[in-house]
Amino acid sequence: MSQTIIEHVLMRLKELGLKDVFGVPGDYSFGISDAICEDPELRWLGCSNELNAAFAADGYARIKGFAVLATTFGVGELIALAGIAGSYTEHLPVFHLVGMPNLKTQREHRIVHHTLGNGEFDLFVKMTQPAVCASAILTPENAAAEMERLINAAVNHRRPVYLAIPADYAKAPLLGAGAVAPAPAPASDPGALEAVVNAIAEKLAQAETAAILAGYLIPRLGLSSEALALVEATGLPFATMFMDKTALDESHPQYIGMYDGRLMNPEIREFIEGCDCVLNLGALWSDLNTGAFTANLDPGRMIEVRHHFVRVGRALFPKVEMRDVLAALAGKVTKKNVPAPKVQGLGEPRGAPNSQITPDYLYPRWEKFFKPGDLVIAETGTVSMGLAFARMPPGSVFLNQTLWASMGWATPAAFGAAVAAPQRRTILITGEGSHQFTVQEISQLCRYGLKPIVFCLNNQGYLIERLLCKDPLSCYNDIAQWHYHQFPGVFGCSDWFTARVTTNAELDSAMEKAETAGTGAYIEVVTDKMAASPMALKLHEAVQTLYGTQ
Repeated sequence: MSQTIIEHVLMRLKELGLKDVFGVPGDYSFGISDAICEDPELRWLGCSNELNAAFAADGYARIKGFAVLATTFGVGELIALAGIAGSYTEHLPVFHLVGMPNLKTQREHRIVHHTLGNGEFDLFVKMTQPAVCASAILTPENAAAEMERLINAAVNHRRPVYLAIPADYAKAPLLGAGAVAPAPAPASDPGALEAVVNAIAEKLAQAETAAILAGYLIPRLGLSSEALALVEATGLPFATMFMDKTALDESHPQYIGMYDGRLMNPEIREFIEGCDCVLNLGALWSDLNTGAFTANLDPGRMIEVRHHFVRVGRALFPKVEMRDVLAALAGKVTKKNVPAPKVQGLGEPRGAPNSQITPDYLYPRWEKFFKPGDLVIAETGTVSMGLAFARMPPGSVFLNQTLWASMGWATPAAFGAAVAAPQRRTILITGEGSHQFTVQEISQLCRYGLKPIVFCLNNQGYLIERLLCKDPLSCYNDIAQWHYHQFPGVFGCSDWFTARVTTNAELDSAMEKAETAGTGAYIEVVTDKMAASPMALKLHEAVQTLYGTQ
């Protein structure tokens, strides 16, 4: 019997190592959802809504390298689009499967539900195109070839792709030749690779002082081993920027801390900006990565290694792959000994046991709570900024959506990350304003037997926006006050440890109980309305450079 379209799609996704599909069902996508549930090698992970499912896929892809999302046509896919756009900006390949109305309905331009009522059925794929690197509507004739094109695009660009399947085609047999040979991975031009490696090695050799910026593209491309080999071959100190935290292990002896322009860590800034040469391995020059555009590095002293090209000073070298450059360069460079600042953590928590919780106590206490191998998912805003300068223990991973910066990302992303690595301890740290966007996904964590430790920072509103707007007390930054620590019970996590803490001693006690509970844990941490981390306060002072008004 011939393989059906959806069987072929799922077979190829399984061959990429994917076993989990996040989604929300719909009548146009029943054929897709049925095939997933009927496949003994796949697991359907139903989410509370499509945005949460997209964020969960985003978190999963950060651990596994790829993810799959399944939604219905129109309303479902558009709800998910904000999450897909976030995966696009942060180089995360998510395969978005969309069930469309059947072909007869489309050809006759029928007015049906989940449409704009105008008989047009290609509008939503057009809306999606800016947020994916490739898209296709699959048919029996094109499915095999198009699937290879989409996989090739997702792998080579590390961005989402869109696969729409009309309802009557999902279980239709493939026509034509069937399986198509996978497209070859892009390879560096040998001459260009040799030229760029020589140029980089020469520039590093001529520099008396040099440093490396370890960027987010390293983990996105699965190049941690190659990057670390290069770092150790050079002997150079390396720093990260905000988006790049734990791109390489922060326990490594060559790690010196975070470079954040003029906002924080002046000793790191002076060292990095004073170097004769800076080797940038995939870090992005964005607003929050550069300390509100206060980073000041001479482009002529920069070597920028990107996914498919390299820039040495002002000279551009196209057609070279980051993987090839790292491997070749590690065997070409001469080891240096460059004195550099030593990495500093957040220090000891500061505050009396019965005092109200403040950032001076909270963020250093969280730093001490982290263990080797932890997955720490920190929400956009003051929470992630407070943890940016914490020194993470060996093998731990810090996840944050720095560029897209969508409120509500962290809670479902923590679900996705925990599904991807259930053997590791997952710690979600979110602000209550963001939590209100996507809090339902707490229910999925216990539904699927996961045992995270969740911290919800309750500071009575959108603190990061209070720091950035004209009037911190504007009513639009106030939100409804919920009883957050009661959520686990409401969402069916009846055996979880829960607590609401307002003092340092209560926080310490709750943390100790969470570590030994043997279940999931949820701790609501209450602070003052304006209790902000140092980086958030510095961002408040830098609003003119952040928004380009200076």
